[in-house]
Amino acid sequence: MDINEDSLVLGIDEAGRGSVIGPLVIGGVLMPKKKTRFLDRIGVKDSKKLSSKKRTVLSRKIKKIAKFTTFIINAQEIDYMRNNGTNLNQIETNGMQNIINQMNPDICCIDCIDVNETRFHDNIQKINQDMKVITKHKADDIYNIVSAASIIAKVERDKQLAIIRSEYGPVGSGYPSDKNTIDYLKTIKNNEFPPIVRQTWSTIENMKNR
Repeated sequence: MDINEDSLVLGIDEAGRGSVIGPLVIGGVLMPKKKTRFLDRIGVKDSKKLSSKKRTVLSRKIKKIAKFTTFIINAQEIDYMRNNGTNLNQIETNGMQNIINQMNPDICCIDCIDVNETRFHDNIQKINQDMKVITKHKADDIYNIVSAASIIAKVERDKQLAIIRSEYGPVGSGYPSDKNTIDYLKTIKNNEFPPIVRQTWSTIENMKNR
């Protein structure tokens, strides 16, 4: 494939992978290679290095200059697939495939979710043999198009968590490392966890076995 300044570059990243509460959100941002420099100009960087307010502002700016999409996999869907033999990496790869098929890029840059970069690269390449694939650990810190995708994913997940909080109360960030999240889970009686909770997580299995 001829890669030039008009080639369409797709960045993909996720938010909420390790969370015990709420969805896994995969974000995709697509734009011509020659326009990716505008991402640097507006201050795009890895979403983890930005405040919530800054992410929201940047998300709006990104949406004005690029095509974008999100793929949301809720807790019940994750549990169903894991209970039926699909591991988290494959669940996430399937979501990325949906975005790639939707966007049809010339180049695809992804923050690698597998310990083995080559194996993950080959799995993504199978989705579309015609595109150039770049998969790296910490790609959200290296490629601005992946940083942009990380912002889109994180802002959407924050939005989903706000909806969850409005219905279920203070659930914290949703991550097992968050005391507020664990405190919320401890309030649930008789292991009757609501559908927002990923019951295939070891955090929950440990609670059930107490």
